[in-house]
Amino acid sequence: MWQSGEPAATVAAVFLFWVVPLVLMLTLGRAKQTRVATTEFINLKSYYWPAYRESMTSMEGTTIAITGCTSGIGLRLAITLAELKAKVLLLNRPSPLAEDALDKVSAAASAAGGPSPSMISCDLQSFAKTREAGVALQTLCGANGLDVLCNNAGVMNKDDVATEDGVDLQMGVNHLAAFLLTKYAMPCLEKAAALRGEARVVQQSSCLRALPSAEKNWDNTLQQKYLEKNGGNLGGSVSSLAASGPNWQRYQQSKLANVAFTYALHDRLAATQSKVKALVAHPGTAPTSLHGGANPGLLLKLVAWMLMQSTEDGTMGIARCCCDPEAKSGEFYGPLGKGLQQDHDTAAYKGKAVVMPQVELADAVTREMLWKVSNATTGAAFEV
Repeated sequence: MWQSGEPAATVAAVFLFWVVPLVLMLTLGRAKQTRVATTEFINLKSYYWPAYRESMTSMEGTTIAITGCTSGIGLRLAITLAELKAKVLLLNRPSPLAEDALDKVSAAASAAGGPSPSMISCDLQSFAKTREAGVALQTLCGANGLDVLCNNAGVMNKDDVATEDGVDLQMGVNHLAAFLLTKYAMPCLEKAAALRGEARVVQQSSCLRALPSAEKNWDNTLQQKYLEKNGGNLGGSVSSLAASGPNWQRYQQSKLANVAFTYALHDRLAATQSKVKALVAHPGTAPTSLHGGANPGLLLKLVAWMLMQSTEDGTMGIARCCCDPEAKSGEFYGPLGKGLQQDHDTAAYKGKAVVMPQVELADAVTREMLWKVSNATTGAAFEV
């Protein structure tokens, strides 16, 4: 494996992972591509998931809400939880894929003898629609509480465009809407914690919470302007080689925000002695809808085999956050790699999900800034 301090190897790896697939997709011609209903575009062997899945215990009596679960990791998590007899709430934008996902989770629940899942319309590109989803969540979970809110949904490498609320699309979907939804879910989470001893809020981060060293003059620290209503004015729509350029900078900011939000929420929950836990995961690199969902060629399959792990293995981190009895608030689960803090870690693309070192980039000052600005931008008035 590459050694830290080898930028050429890092650039080459990221080039293979990000650029080659995109080039192949474009050269095949979008009009000729056939979209597939699943994002598992290559049958990668699962090395860690089977044993972990066998170790998972029943989730009967719990209610778990998951955003972004039409395919990939989110869908695998939803199906697994249904198999474990949890009541699963699928928060997705209405679409044929969302209906198909509901059918698959319903089938898993029925086969296990568990409760039928429910779907809540949730468009995280709109604060107003996120609030509507939050109210619907409160209605469904008001009596018995919500055991887990899993903020899994995300978008990646998007152009410099603003949402209807004026925020960057990637930051809006990946963090700000999740922040707002969590605010609405908190009374239900506290209710579940009071009834059953604990509840959890889970975020999905990324290996790209720090960009590769090929990105010059970029220190990976979280910057306030990306959390504010500056959508469309954050560097332009440029996606360069080796995961560099403004598109990737905005994505990195949103994924670091996921970690900082988890730590900030943990700080506040601990201060009030709440029984609600805050946790965060990253999947390494796994086939998801973020990679385009196109029929691949041989070279893309080779790149995936070299640098990706299976969707199941990629699900392990977020599943541990949602389900592991031993998981502690404030923990970060994912492939460890070399445990790099300030820099991108190519060794963390694959591996068993374990407890990660605390992310130094999400320090106390950063957490406080994120909380204050996220509240101001969303109007959430979120206090714990």
